[in-house]
Amino acid sequence: MKKAIIFPGQGSQSVGMGKDFAEAIPECNALFDQANEILGYDLKKICFEGPQEELNKSNHAQLGIFVASAVAFHALELKDPTLKYDVLAGHSLGEWTALYVAGVVSFEDTIKILQARGKYMQAACEENPGAMLAVMNLDAETLVGISADAGCSVANFNSLAQTVLSGTAESIDKAEKLVKEAGAKRAIRLPVAGAFHSPLMQPAAEKMEQFLSGIEFADTQSPVLSNVMADVHVSTLIKSNMVKQITSSVQWVASIQKLVADGVEEVVECGPGKVLAGLIKRIDKTIAVRNISQLTDLEKE
Repeated sequence: MKKAIIFPGQGSQSVGMGKDFAEAIPECNALFDQANEILGYDLKKICFEGPQEELNKSNHAQLGIFVASAVAFHALELKDPTLKYDVLAGHSLGEWTALYVAGVVSFEDTIKILQARGKYMQAACEENPGAMLAVMNLDAETLVGISADAGCSVANFNSLAQTVLSGTAESIDKAEKLVKEAGAKRAIRLPVAGAFHSPLMQPAAEKMEQFLSGIEFADTQSPVLSNVMADVHVSTLIKSNMVKQITSSVQWVASIQKLVADGVEEVVECGPGKVLAGLIKRIDKTIAVRNISQLTDLEKE
């Protein structure tokens, strides 16, 4: 039976994430300490103690989710030294966790990349203010047309029942009206700093391209799915695809469909929350999905 390991993106953060692993497993605690040393501030304390408002800040959330996800994965590895999996994937920043696990980038470099990514994206939000809208129960094809009419973009194809639009406040206002006219059961404004995964993030993408030119990438030791392509990364194109990821749609539905087409029957989500597990169940109910977000999940293994 083929297995995939997947990693969550921003929005999965919660105070206390990774704490039980760190308290029980010295190797996991060491990863939090290493992150603190690289960053020069106490990310571990923010993850473990909050407050939630501080953890929700984009730079802390991205870094904290990465470390907590890496900790969950390594705890699983320690529990099962013979752990085997066929492919890795992650949603948005979670794709960086997948690349770290695949040996493409070191832990230290991933911390530095995500620190820069958060800073660049925040600056782009301030330079090009925007908004995001989660739309429920309206098909993706209709929403692609609506986004074109409204002048916004599709940020995330999250599930067959949830698609997220992204753009200027004016374009999202127009899209919100259009989706309701088209019969959307729910449309929710997301509490985000800007229009992620849209052309408004182009300044961040340009800065990230320059930043990544100074980082050495290794060949993947395990296949990793690209958010942009919904297909396995080619080593020579990883940097360019990770730059494109900042302004492109997250092709999560197509990625899960790719896993199914390739024979994956089991998916393990490593990291805080159960967002991706929930989305997958709404894409294909035949996949067995498990989540490793806390020590008790590991003990069930």
